[in-house]
Amino acid sequence: MDRGTMIFLARLAEEAERYDEMAEHMKAVAVNFEDELSTEEGNLIAVAFKNEISSRRAAWRVMRAIEAKVDDPKKAAAIQSYRQNIEQEVRDLSQEMVGILDDHILPKATAVEGEAFYHKMKGDYYRYMAEIDTQSNSGSAKLALASYDKAWSLMTTELPPTHPLRLGLALNFSVFYSDIMNSPDRAIRLAKQSFDDAIEELDALSEDNYRDTTLIMQLFRDNVTLWSAQDEE
Repeated sequence: MDRGTMIFLARLAEEAERYDEMAEHMKAVAVNFEDELSTEEGNLIAVAFKNEISSRRAAWRVMRAIEAKVDDPKKAAAIQSYRQNIEQEVRDLSQEMVGILDDHILPKATAVEGEAFYHKMKGDYYRYMAEIDTQSNSGSAKLALASYDKAWSLMTTELPPTHPLRLGLALNFSVFYSDIMNSPDRAIRLAKQSFDDAIEELDALSEDNYRDTTLIMQLFRDNVTLWSAQDEE
């Protein structure tokens, strides 16, 4: 199957919300062709895997909440087993995405923006593993931190403070500090600094990026309010 057909089928699968098929088509594009992914192709594989992992992460949070309320040992054991199955799916998907990035996507990336985007993706998927792997949390967390640091170094050098990709990284990086590293102070500092830097250059923002940029900036404000309230408790 040629590349164009694979991309077309991936878009069809996205429209049908069949993200497992979308991921398979985009994985084939990443693995089977020698040239680097275009921006559109990179976004397609990101959307496919993000939707696949998001449903599992949401299910995991639901199971954790239910498990905390159950006293009956038999029911608790059944819930625990079900939760562990979901955790394994999260690990498998995350490791698959990281493997594709390391083996096929990053080695072909020549544009700095693309390279930074893919290192951010690595950080995200290591963070997802750190969320669930309480026993090996430090290993996943360290790998997430290294990936986020690499992406941050590239983005702060090459992209303006208002760029949605840079702001999206800052948003996820700050969530990592809060949720994984248990460091709300660092999360708040990063979010506030990124927000302030973007505010200073908001007048120069293009119309194309305005909506995405202002949406992420609002998320910064919401998160800082939440983290500050938690810090005071």
